Amino acid sequence: MDVKMDAKALNAFLAEDFSQVAPEFSVTRITDHGLVVRLAVGDRHLRPGGTVSGPTMFALADLAIYCAILSRIGKVALAVTTNASMDFMRKPEAGRDLRAECRLLKLGRNLAVADALIFSEGAEPPVARAAMTYAIPPR
Repeated sequence: MDVKMDAKALNAFLAEDFSQVAPEFSVTRITDHGLVVRLAVGDRHLRPGGTVSGPTMFALADLAIYCAILSRIGKVALAVTTNASMDFMRKPEAGRDLRAECRLLKLGRNLAVADALIFSEGAEPPVARAAMTYAIPPR
């Protein structure tokens, strides 16, 4: 799949169109089949017990998959999530950033399907897995 937006362009897009969350997220690398996004974990992302909250991990997966799709189709702000499934497998530790490794599984004209594995920085096994489908608006 051809890359239409690189990491720099995606980060600029996030800063422009999603300024409320852009400082926390950064696209760090485009891969052959997707990309990698980092979330700088702060106190606001934690829940009692010293773990990163589920909604925070969901936001990371959703943003990573959205950016993976845009990296291949270009700036289409109105692509939207139509289905999502999330498995929380391990406790992500407080004080460690999260990394989502996203893979595009299908990229059609109307729908895109992707998955993301989420890791705590410095730990090998994933802490969560997400699978999502996005609707792509007609051009």
